[in-house]
Amino acid sequence: MRDSGALQSMIDDALAGTPPGRCVWIALSGGLDSSLLLTLAADACRRHPRPLRALHVHHGLQAAADDFERHCRRLASRLGVPLWVERVEVDLAAGQGLEGAAREARYAAFARRPAPGEALWLAQHADDQAETLLLAALRGSGVRGLAAMPAGRDGQGVRLARPLLDASRAALEAEAARCGLAWVEDPSNADERLDRNFLRRRVLPLLETRWPAAGRRLARSAALAGEADGLLDELAALDLDRLGGEPARLPVDALRALSAPRRRLLIRHACQRLTLSTPPARRLAALLVQLEARGDGEVRVAWPGAEARVWRGRLYLLSPGEAGMTDEDRGEWPVAWDGRAPLVTPLGAWRVGLRRDDGAPVRLRVMPRRGGERLRLVGRGRRDLKRLLQELDVPPWERGRLLVVHHDQAAVAVLSPSGRWRLVAEGWSVA
Repeated sequence: MRDSGALQSMIDDALAGTPPGRCVWIALSGGLDSSLLLTLAADACRRHPRPLRALHVHHGLQAAADDFERHCRRLASRLGVPLWVERVEVDLAAGQGLEGAAREARYAAFARRPAPGEALWLAQHADDQAETLLLAALRGSGVRGLAAMPAGRDGQGVRLARPLLDASRAALEAEAARCGLAWVEDPSNADERLDRNFLRRRVLPLLETRWPAAGRRLARSAALAGEADGLLDELAALDLDRLGGEPARLPVDALRALSAPRRRLLIRHACQRLTLSTPPARRLAALLVQLEARGDGEVRVAWPGAEARVWRGRLYLLSPGEAGMTDEDRGEWPVAWDGRAPLVTPLGAWRVGLRRDDGAPVRLRVMPRRGGERLRLVGRGRRDLKRLLQELDVPPWERGRLLVVHHDQAAVAVLSPSGRWRLVAEGWSVA
């Protein structure tokens, strides 16, 4: 753990790790931690010229929210740093609790402002890390949860970093006092009904009376858990490559050959690669039981934001929209189309075009597959679409979402929302 005298060097190190010329954004709440981070960053960017901006998220959850904004504007103005204010609405009906819903809204705001290639710095410190570890442990989290907050990660082209994660709250308070820094206190920080506040005000001080430096040691444990999580991610990536490298389609027999922990790890890793929500422990356990018991039979396990199915010896990981067509999807058909991208349908807009090989203009109709369609293929003549889909190993649920493109009375192409399946008639080409 570093003391307050080393804080500026921590900021300099973080700045050195940011590509030259790229803008650095500071998430500025107005509290001690972020106010000090902006102050130190402004000093570093004067010594090592770099564009610096501040971003304040106005949650509107309490009367003091306007005071936070005013303080942030004064501080940014005094330091000569441009400030952007993002106003958000916190969805308290989402079932995440106040803390979780506010965090979700805050990170959504963070994602909107910095451009790809830029960096966003957050002011969490070692005491925050200890609290996050304890919260994860009390939820029964695995290694990834116990790793708490990473010092840095990339997301949507933006580098998110926590330069002060190695520093204690005491070190930050000492540096703020030395600088004569002013900040605002969030009144909700005193509300011990909130889990994090209860840990901060009651549990961690009690632990420190018995085990001095408990916060620092917990933060160290989180760092070690982060290393372990990274190694597990590498192992899962190796298993995925060995099983064919397709996270959306895992061979069931090869998956069964892995130990149960590696199966669970690989499925979670595959979901993360596909940007699907990872299955809760009970849903994942149910999926593994069905894989063992049913062989290649009907297997379907769903959880919020994703589902898993088995067909012809492969485990398919899907978003809910990939698994068949809902009644809502079936409205407003057929769709008129001139063949130019994008194709706009009730299922969304697809960046796909279709043209005749002779270049003649076309007037097309697009509609869901109804059965009985036939397609004239090069060198194969007119073929029944159902048989073609069986030959291509198109899973049954994807067949239900295929769209057939008609020109006059003839089917000339078959397209899938995933873009994985495309069939084009003789004389036609996908553009």
